[in-house]
Amino acid sequence: MKNIKIALICCVIVFLSACQPDGNKKYINVGMVDGWAEGVAMTYVAKAVLEELDYHLVIQRATPDMILASMNNGDTDLYMDVWLPLTHGSKIAKFPNLVDIGTSYAHAKNGLVVPDYVPINSIEELKVHEDQFKHQIMGIEKGAGITAAVDQAIKDYDLNYRQVNSSTVAMITELQNAIKEKRWIVVAAWQPHWMFGKMKLKFLEDPRESLGTAEQIKIFTRKEFPADQPELTRFFSQIHFDVSTMSNLLMKMQESKDKEATAKQWVADNRSLVASWLK
Repeated sequence: MKNIKIALICCVIVFLSACQPDGNKKYINVGMVDGWAEGVAMTYVAKAVLEELDYHLVIQRATPDMILASMNNGDTDLYMDVWLPLTHGSKIAKFPNLVDIGTSYAHAKNGLVVPDYVPINSIEELKVHEDQFKHQIMGIEKGAGITAAVDQAIKDYDLNYRQVNSSTVAMITELQNAIKEKRWIVVAAWQPHWMFGKMKLKFLEDPRESLGTAEQIKIFTRKEFPADQPELTRFFSQIHFDVSTMSNLLMKMQESKDKEATAKQWVADNRSLVASWLK
C-alpha cells in the first residue's frame, strides 16, 4: 500500500511539472507578502489582467527577504512591492541579480502614527508622554524594513521606548482596540494602506528623518526577465497608481472576502487605466 501511495505522489508531481514546463513563457512566478495590503492588491490586479491575456501568474507567498533571494537566484520572476530608497534599500543592495523595471506608486510614506485624538504632532513629543504610551511602539514583523527604521528612530530621538513586534495584522488589531477605548497608542505604519480610510490617524512629524521622507514602490525582476519576457516587462513597467486610485483599490480589497474576484471586478471597472498599462 505504501508503494502504491508513493507511486501516486510521483505521478502527481510529474503531471504538475508537465502542466508548467520550464521555459513556458505563459507562466510567471510572482512573490507576495501576505498581509501587506498594497502588495497583495497590486499582485491580484496584475493577475487579473494577465489572465485575460492567457498568462498564468503563480503567486509565491513568502517574506521580502525570501522573495528577493529567490529572484536573485532566478527562481522567482518578479516582486511588485519594493519600497525605496529607505525601507528595502539595504535588502536590495545584497542581491546583484535584480532589475528595477518601474515605479507603480510614487507617494508612499513610512512613519510613526497615532489616532487623531492623541494631542501630539511630533516624534520628539513622545519623550514627555512615555507613561501614556506605556513606553511601547507597536510594530510589525521583525524582518520588515520599517522595523529597522523604528529602532533607529528610538535611538535618534533618545526614547525610553521598546518596539513590540509581532505581525501587521496584530498591530492593526491593537490599534483598532485602542481607538475603541480611546487609549493612547503609537504604531509603525505606512501609506498607502486601507487603515487610513477606516480610522482617523495622523503621522507624527519626523524632523530627524529617521523613517525617511518620500518612498516609491518599485517593481523588481530577476536579471534575465526583461530579455526573457519583453512584453511582460513592458506591461509591468507601465503599471502605476495615483493616490486616489490606490486608495479606492485598497478599500475594496480590504472589504472583500474574495480578493481574486474583487481584483477582477476592479479591472473591469477601470478599463481606461488598465489599457494605459498595455500600450
